[in-house]
Amino acid sequence: MQDNFGFVRVAAAVPQLRVADCRYNTERIKEQIDEAVEEGVQVICFPELSVTGYTCADLFFTQQLQQNALSALEDICDYTRQKPVIVLVGGPLKVDNNLYNCVFVMTDGEVIGVVPKVNLPNTGEFYEKRWFTPGGRVDIPVIELWCGDVPFGADQLFMTRNYCFGIEVCEDLWSPLPPSTQLAIQGAELIFNLSSSNCLTGKHAFRRQMITQQSARVHCGYIYTSSGIGESTTDIVFSGSTYIAENGKMLSEGERFKQEPLMLISEIDVERLRTDRQRNTNFTCDQIGHYRKVYVAPVGESDKLIAPIHRHFRTNPFIPKPAEQQEFCEDIIAIQTSALARRWQHTHAQTLLIGISGGLDSTLALLIAVFTADKLGYDRKQIIGVTMPGFGTSDRTYNNALRLMDILGITSMEISIVDAVLQHFKDIGQDPNNHDITYENSQARERTQILMDLANKYNGLVIGTGDMSELALGWATYNADHMSMYGINAGVPKTIVRYVVSYIARHSQDEEAAVLQDIVDTPVSPELLPADEKGQIAQKTEETVGPYELHDFFMYYYLRYGFSRKKIAYMAAQAFDNYTDEQINHWLDQFMHRFFRNQYKRSCLPDGPKVVSVSLSPRGDWRMPSDVNEI
Repeated sequence: MQDNFGFVRVAAAVPQLRVADCRYNTERIKEQIDEAVEEGVQVICFPELSVTGYTCADLFFTQQLQQNALSALEDICDYTRQKPVIVLVGGPLKVDNNLYNCVFVMTDGEVIGVVPKVNLPNTGEFYEKRWFTPGGRVDIPVIELWCGDVPFGADQLFMTRNYCFGIEVCEDLWSPLPPSTQLAIQGAELIFNLSSSNCLTGKHAFRRQMITQQSARVHCGYIYTSSGIGESTTDIVFSGSTYIAENGKMLSEGERFKQEPLMLISEIDVERLRTDRQRNTNFTCDQIGHYRKVYVAPVGESDKLIAPIHRHFRTNPFIPKPAEQQEFCEDIIAIQTSALARRWQHTHAQTLLIGISGGLDSTLALLIAVFTADKLGYDRKQIIGVTMPGFGTSDRTYNNALRLMDILGITSMEISIVDAVLQHFKDIGQDPNNHDITYENSQARERTQILMDLANKYNGLVIGTGDMSELALGWATYNADHMSMYGINAGVPKTIVRYVVSYIARHSQDEEAAVLQDIVDTPVSPELLPADEKGQIAQKTEETVGPYELHDFFMYYYLRYGFSRKKIAYMAAQAFDNYTDEQINHWLDQFMHRFFRNQYKRSCLPDGPKVVSVSLSPRGDWRMPSDVNEI
């Protein structure tokens, strides 16, 4: 057992069913309740009218079916006694001579609340108003059941110690104003939809889209289950669709048209939802009707989560799913290009100055500069690439820098910094054989001075190449590569820099593609320490500060959601199988230490465009005191 980290384990179930056979249906529901308990599920929902079947038609009018349904619901309710799970079951219920299509919320042998369906479909193949009464305007707050008085109505929010949930039924989602919108604004973090949505060509994709969009619109977890193939096929067919979505992302969906029972399980991260709601200043409950809070205390409720977790965390949360990756890369290129074009035009600069190292960051900056020149109809020769070999420059990066500048057709310059830095060492009394931080930073500052002075000489803008991951870690020399006239990569994490350069390489021709791919394959290094005896890179950044794939993972969840270290470490352990828990915790500690210690570098950053969902701009996403203690 371990901390739940804000995760709520939920299940969408589709039991085997026989139309109007309440006893059979009850036994199948019980079997899935047992399965849910074994899996550590906290809330399980069954389809609309699951104790009777949705397709009973005029049998709903019969007293026998109504009585059988009520007996079945009582049986299921009693079965939940001493079971640590909340069960949502659909069934018909007669109240004051009106029949309602209801959801019964049960736990530990009690009915906590009954929620009637608000919007009844009555077009095409649906005739619900023939049998049922809409539940939206019912003024019956309490009804009497076998277990005593029970809250009744669509205005209920179900509160547990760790989360809040609301309920809507099938057509409610398809209405112009879904009940889930108001439920979420009032505090429901999870929405359960018990449905009986039939299958038509094209409807599956549309329904899936509606669920993901609604979960995004109201920042909620959305759990959906629908009637399966046991329903009558007199006129329509049901597929047993199940979905679990969270804030616009489909976490999991079940197989349709299954002959066997189905249970879809995943976890909803309510901490993540709460973060987005806090930041959304429009997410308020002003001018919304009153909603009742019904408190639920499932037996055995705790702050622990049974492992393993069912949901998957991508190792690079910045990168979308494969189907969206081409558009993602093109968007990044378009954002950076448009930003640089605007700045170039506004300043009336004649040239752009870029230090070209043969590494990833300067390569992306140069490519964006070339795309920008082409976009504006400027001569590529107005881009001045400057390679500045120093004590640690390797043949590989040096040659790649020269080849890339030549292939792209820009103006290239080579200015060695060795003599200037040695003179500087002499001036300040630095031993050239002492490879300390002064030895390294003097080189970085000399390169920046050259670029700045060349910009003055050629009426140009110095384009910064440092990326967001380096800024998060403080892996930049203050007033050196930390500084520029426009930081084009400041909003791009290191892993995305590599990804975009790889994308451009795949869409390039021959020699350009080869050079770009070799740059992608080169170890990340500032090349400030001498190369080894074979002329190879000796100073490898990730051996010093840690793997960028981990740091970008940490950065995403810390900046985007403010998660605790413990939760981030837990999620990283689920996402990565190539690091031990000890390694993850070590590099997470390093990330946090460097992140807090280096805020002063970020407090005076030059302008640069936000590209992904977070940024470190002191004028935008991240504003933090430079002298705050690490937390």
